[in-house]
Amino acid sequence: MHKRPLKDKKVFVLDMDGTFYLGDRLLEGSLEFLSAIRDRGMSFIFFTNNSSKTPGYYIKKLASMDCHIDERQIVTSGMVAISYLKRRFRAPRVYLLGTPLLEEDFVNSGITLTDCDPDAVVAGFDTTLTYEKLDKACALIRKGIPFIATHPDINCPVDNGLMPDCGAICAFITTATGVRPEYLGKPSSETLDFITQYTNTARSDLVFVGDRLETDIAIGFRHEVTTALVLTGVTRLKDLAGSEIKPDIIADRLVDLLGYL
Repeated sequence: MHKRPLKDKKVFVLDMDGTFYLGDRLLEGSLEFLSAIRDRGMSFIFFTNNSSKTPGYYIKKLASMDCHIDERQIVTSGMVAISYLKRRFRAPRVYLLGTPLLEEDFVNSGITLTDCDPDAVVAGFDTTLTYEKLDKACALIRKGIPFIATHPDINCPVDNGLMPDCGAICAFITTATGVRPEYLGKPSSETLDFITQYTNTARSDLVFVGDRLETDIAIGFRHEVTTALVLTGVTRLKDLAGSEIKPDIIADRLVDLLGYL
């Protein structure tokens, strides 16, 4: 498979935590990277699998780090899920395991939230999760209601370690029901299709950049799209030896990718 070099690409799809910043701290050289690719006539979007927050939240977070961008430059797995549901169901009715911010996004997008005869059960990264929500989701799924998840991440990095993420919530439900969800977010083809349409570009114009092999890199590896792994987050060089998922480029930091331009 031939992949065009980075200098011929049009859009960088950047992961956020572990790639552009770490917690509440901007990683050194991140703003320099954005400035340099803009100067070359390239563009970027941020894509995060974290469906607990909205683009507006990330705009404010980035602004607090002196990174000022347009809201259209933020894409989340929640947005992919909304798009998918509106295509699959004419007037979607959803039982949602999600934060109030995600619930607000779903409602504002024209999706009805209900626990009565929904079209689908959708699990997100729900930091407001209760046993009652889990019990209700399992009961609906046992009745044959389709089970969809915004993304597959098992854990989410936080300041003091790791927090159970959407994939862990889904594992509970799958154990109780025997039903695996349809996962959206990275590395799904649904997400890749959403991004190409959202940016109006071909797959060959994209570069996925991130710190996680199983999501950020896998989406490119599985669909023949160029990838760049940065070593500022969860993945270490030693992890590559035991993984079938391989990046096209490995860099210590995001800013080091400028050497490939």
